[in-house]
Parts: sequence; C-alpha cells; structure tokens
Amino acid sequence: MTFASRQDALAIEAEMPWANRDLPRTVFEMLSDTAKKFPQRPAVSYQLLSGPKDKSETLTWAQLQGKVAQAANLFRTLGIGEKDVVALVLPNTTETVIATVAGTVAGIVNPINPLLDAEQIGAILRETGAKVVVTLRAFPKTDIAEKAAEAVALAPDVHTVLEIDLNRYLTPPKSWIVPLVRPKVEVRHKAAVKDFNKEVASQSTTLSFPDATEDRIAAYFHTGGTTGMPKVAQHKYSGIVYQGWIGDELLYTEEDSVMCPLPLFHVFACHVILMAVIKSGAHVVFPTPAGYRGDGVFDNFWKLCERWKTTFIITVPTAVSALMQRPVDADLSSVKNAFSGSAPMPLELFRRFGEATGMNIVEGYGLTEATCLVSCNPVDGEKKVGSVGVAFPYTDLRIVKLVDGKPVDCGTDEVGEICVSNPGVFAGHTYTEEAKNKDLYHFGTHLRTGDLGRVDADGYLWITGRAKDLIIRGGHNIDPAEIEEALLKHPAVAFAGAVGQPDARAGELPCAFVELVGGATVTEDELMAHCNEHVHERAAHPKHMTILDELPKTAVGKVFKPDLRKRAISRIYNQALEEAGVATRVRDVVDDKKRGLVARLDRNGADEAAVSRVLGDFTRPWEWAA
Repeated sequence: MTFASRQDALAIEAEMPWANRDLPRTVFEMLSDTAKKFPQRPAVSYQLLSGPKDKSETLTWAQLQGKVAQAANLFRTLGIGEKDVVALVLPNTTETVIATVAGTVAGIVNPINPLLDAEQIGAILRETGAKVVVTLRAFPKTDIAEKAAEAVALAPDVHTVLEIDLNRYLTPPKSWIVPLVRPKVEVRHKAAVKDFNKEVASQSTTLSFPDATEDRIAAYFHTGGTTGMPKVAQHKYSGIVYQGWIGDELLYTEEDSVMCPLPLFHVFACHVILMAVIKSGAHVVFPTPAGYRGDGVFDNFWKLCERWKTTFIITVPTAVSALMQRPVDADLSSVKNAFSGSAPMPLELFRRFGEATGMNIVEGYGLTEATCLVSCNPVDGEKKVGSVGVAFPYTDLRIVKLVDGKPVDCGTDEVGEICVSNPGVFAGHTYTEEAKNKDLYHFGTHLRTGDLGRVDADGYLWITGRAKDLIIRGGHNIDPAEIEEALLKHPAVAFAGAVGQPDARAGELPCAFVELVGGATVTEDELMAHCNEHVHERAAHPKHMTILDELPKTAVGKVFKPDLRKRAISRIYNQALEEAGVATRVRDVVDDKKRGLVARLDRNGADEAAVSRVLGDFTRPWEWAA
C-alpha cells in the first residue's frame, strides 16, 4: 500500500474499521504466521564484535519460532503465568530477542535499561513484581551481571535468575581467555541461578500451553530513568500488533534487511523494529551488545551494511552525526531508507547525510506511553524536514489548548499540546500506578503527550517544544527535577533551574542555573562537582553551570524556564559561531508561535551559508534579526 500523504493514511482507514481487520491476536500468533509463510528466510542476525567479517549468528523464522516456544515453555515451568513478569536486564543478543518475544507469550515481559544503576533496576523489579530475571553471566568489560545481582537482592519477588554467557559468540583464542579473566560477582540474593541456554534447550520447540485467546497486557516498558522511580507503561497485545501491522503495511516487506544498532530495552527497537519484522518477515540485524555504542560500530558501520545487504537503516540524530565523521567506504546500493527517531534531526545534518549516502531519510515520532509510533514522514511522499510527518492510519492526533479549564481543539498551525489516540494507547491505564494516570487524557480517549506542536494544512505534525520540562539527550529522557533537587541540597543554593542546552550531536545536554543564598559564596566548578556526586545517572550530570544574581521567576515565584532556555541557546550558538570564526552573534531568542524558540542574529556582514553550516547542526531554528 502506498503511503505518500495523510490522505493515503485516511484511505487505509476507510477500507474498514481497525476491529474488522484480519490480524493476529497475540505476538506468538504473529510470529507463527510469519514462520509458516517464510520458514527458511533469515529472521534475526547478531554479531558480538563489529568487524564486517567477524563471527555472526542467524536464525531463520522457523528456528526463531522454535526457540521462542522453548523459552516460553521454560518461563511457564518457572511459574510465570499471564499476569506474571519476566524482567530482562540485557544488552542486545540473540537470546535477548528470544526472551523478549517469549516473555510476551508466557506472561508480561519487562525489558530494563542495563545502564541504570542497581537501585533503579531494583526499584523497577519491585514495581512490576518480577519473578524471573534474565541477564548476563559475568563477562569482561561489562558490569551488567554485578548490577543485576545487586538489583535482585533488592527485589524479594525474584526467585530465579537466568544467565546468558556471551563467551559462546567468541572464537579461540578469545573464548579460551574469558574463563581466566571473568569478573567475580558477589551474590547476596537468594534466587536460584541457572544457565538460560541450557534450560531453554531442555524444552519442547512446540508451545506446551495454550496461547492467549484474549487481548491482555504483554509488556511493561519504563520511561526515563533519572528519577528515583521511572514510570512503567503497560502495553497490550493489540497495541504491539498495531506496531507490527504499521511496519508490515507501510514500511517493510520480507525482502528487506533492517540494520538496527538500537537497544531492545527501548520501544523503538522492540516494537517499531522487532515486532514489525515479525509481522512482515523482514530480516533484522543487531550488531554488538551495545549497538551504536559498541566498539568499532561507527568505524565499521557502512561495511556492516554492505555485508548484510541492508535496505533499511534504523538510526537517531546522534548516530547520524557520528557517522558523518566517517567516510562512506562501502557499497550502499542496497540501502533505500534510513528511519530516524527519538529527537528532531537538524536541517544541516539531514542535508549532509542525504548528500553523502543518497539515502531517503524518514523521520518519525512516537512515545513509550503510546506503544511507540504515532507519525512519520511518508516513505513514498514529501519529507518536510523539521516535521515528524503525518499520523499513521487509525491514529488520531488532536492539538489541544485549555480554554476556561476545558480542552479545545486548536486550528491549523496553532500550537497546543499533542494528544494521541490509536490502538497503542491504553486509555485510562497507561501506567502501572493508577495515580499516575490521573489527568493524563483529554476527552477520555486521547493521551496527553506533554509535547507542544502544531499540524499544518497538509496534515504534517511539527513539534515546537514540551509542556513537560524533560531534557532529551540523544533520545534519553532526563528529568530536570533530579538535577535541581541535588543543587538545592547545597547550602549556598537558594533556587535552581535545569534545562536542555542545544547540542549538535545529542540534541540537548543538561545545563543548570542557580541563584545563591544571600551572602553565600561558591564557584560554578564546585556546584558542578556537587551535582556529579549527587545526581545518580552520569547522563544527567550538567555540562554547564551558571550562577545568576537572580533567576527569572513567574508571578508566583516559580523559576521561569523559557528565559533559561533562551540564555542557553544564546550561549551555545555564540560559542559555535565564535569557534567557527563567523562574525555574527545572537541578538535575542524569541518564542515563535509556529517554530518555538528561534535565535535571531545580527547580520554584521556575515555570510548566510557560513552561518547555516554552523547552526544547521542544531535543532533550534535561527533567522536574521530585522
């Protein structure tokens, strides 16, 4: 089906109601249908190391179905029922794919970011009541096994830990060395520890229990991770199948080879990629446990695409920025599209990437609370750079403002809060904690995303800011409250405000502004050191600290963050212009109703092309001052 415009999406909707479509009811049924159609086609490939000739492993669709059945049977023997939770504290591996899918079949799967600290992982395990944890066996250069052991000690419901040994992916002599240098992990929990692959191999390759017959919660995904307790979103079969259907209907075919160096603990890789290839029969490749963060992945990336005859690259702006610093040194004639998500792509980066690779760049928008995808620039249609495209079929976008305390729809190009209804929105029950669902919906059906945006006359969605204060660093959500709370613990700090400052690679990085207690003295470097000590996650450590005589405040005394964001934009843009030797500076930053915060520059005889080259790397727009 052609997807070139919002009209095409509406035409697909007009064919029949969503409920009337002949679709799988469960993830296992979706997998089984594909395994029946394409039993010997490649399903999932994985390589531990990043070299284009390094050892790799590929499962066909028939093999993947059998492995998933075995793992699901194992989870059931360990007491996992449809309402019980299997948590995964894992990087990307073949086993991660198997355990993720099998977890949805046997019970509820809960992928957890292994980069979180042990206390946060433990908090999520307690929140979800996880009974089984799948994680790594101790392995050189990773502390995942150590953190998982500490986290399980904090989660009394966990009775079994299943370990995966990465050594099986290595060849001699490296595989001989690992047992000699394997780190020692102190185990203080009482859960039984077993070998995942050994236990899976003992099970039947046919599902030993009836698959679910009704829609139910099949996955928990946590959001953020920089606060003490991330929120946990609930995903039903129907929402996951919807993501698979989007991929099958509009993005992939069984002929596609999808390169996905993104982590499976995130909905982008899990639902937009894995579940979509399960529905479509496309082939997905996961290079290295850490994906883009893996040793040598950026240096070898183009050769990996050549090796796997990639047709679809999955990426994010931070990765594109890194790739543009490497030569395109391989045959990319098979690659048709690059799908980018997590954050807006800067205009200049978009242009450079297209020119260097000849690829069609497709930007999309989604969120964990909606089981992910909401919109994208049409694969076959106009790509409006800076927008996140048009809503998918069966997705209703409403831009809403409050009038006298009541939600009212905005007009064309009028900015308001983006609200979403689609089969992935579990209206009324988005989060596991019912209290967190209060005031989360408008009209009883539409999820309030917390993002501000507008829809133009062609139906394209433009994100202009955030109603929430979240700082988005390379697609990772950072809650500024943790930075502010850490600063307020310092006896010299009276007020604190943390915002995102523009960054050419990460989109945003956290920075902070403080007002001191009268008569107090402290340096910005001392406050930075204080933050590094008291802010748990390294990604949330501020990259810049500014002490002001007085922070801007609202009439009721709250820190007024738009002014802080304007200061951060001016500082970063002026610094970039100075370093590039471009003779102009930011006069001011204004809040444009359509574009959000816009930097206005004095001309000073500066060359427009030179300014574009420098500031085009950032997502925030600029213009000449009148």
